[in-house]
Amino acid sequence: MRIIKEKTLAGYCESSKYNQAEESIKAWVFEVRNSVWDNANELKLKYGNASIISSKRVVFNIKGNDYRLIVDIEYKLKLIFIVWFGTHEEYDKIDAKTVSYEN
Repeated sequence: MRIIKEKTLAGYCESSKYNQAEESIKAWVFEVRNSVWDNANELKLKYGNASIISSKRVVFNIKGNDYRLIVDIEYKLKLIFIVWFGTHEEYDKIDAKTVSYEN
């Protein structure tokens, strides 16, 4: 899978607010780059604790669920778009279905 806006994740990890997630994000990036999923069911085989929000939107738990990562996945194109990243507390204040892409 190819991750779009991977630099956005790196930027988050450089921030003192999210730097504790850095190793977990690096591990997630490595695993995802080396994965191929044709649908959400295949993704769930690898990430059983991921939340499937819609046919293309998925929420991953990062660093033991301290952080949440929302992505949109285009399975046919093998692309993952970073939508949102934050703490579990911040996640509780947003709507994972409608939050838009970070710039």
